[in-house]
Amino acid sequence: MWCIPPRSNADFVCKMEDVLDVYKRPYDIKRPMVCMDETSKQLVGEVRKPIAVVPGKPAKYDNEYIRNGVANIFMFCEPLAGKRHVIVTDRRTKMDWSLCVRELVDKVYPNAERIVLVHDNLNTHKLSSLYDAFHPKVAKRIADRLEIHYTPKHGSWLNMAEIELSIISRQCLNQRIGNKEKLTSEISSWEKEKNQTNSKIDWQFTTEDARIKLRKLYPSIEVR
Repeated sequence: MWCIPPRSNADFVCKMEDVLDVYKRPYDIKRPMVCMDETSKQLVGEVRKPIAVVPGKPAKYDNEYIRNGVANIFMFCEPLAGKRHVIVTDRRTKMDWSLCVRELVDKVYPNAERIVLVHDNLNTHKLSSLYDAFHPKVAKRIADRLEIHYTPKHGSWLNMAEIELSIISRQCLNQRIGNKEKLTSEISSWEKEKNQTNSKIDWQFTTEDARIKLRKLYPSIEVR
């Protein structure tokens, strides 16, 4: 379900139209457009060994389980290339975000002139976080490789990485996973399979659509 702000919200429509303009850009290997979002996964261990599925009988799990904490999942997806990169971390701090972004810049897109990064305005998702995590020279080098566009508050549906998180939740995370190592392995297999299919996201919602369907969000002004 879409979550949208009250009527007449100039800040929302400004950020929305900025993101929608980014989504209209053609594919550029030197300036890849990447969406980022994150979610958490409860790590749940088994009290007793499950009984595997056999012909005519479903798998069986004990109702009891062991809570083993929570892991964080950073989802990076490049919609126009059908490419995904998922990183599992223990937490979701400024340091975790910074390390993931450095990996994106240095390992995933080392030859890109600049990465166009779309994500929400969470307080850890700031260029300043890089300076909390790294030496100023390193932080500036990474920051100079990024062009960041923020989705508006109540506008998470504008982030295409949220679509990918919904998919991975249904296809990979809808099971008991007892530890971070198992979670990383499951996600790695999912990522490899999805990237092999080269499944792109065909985003259809445009600024023109927004001005019609979400016109109540636009401030009313006198024609001048």
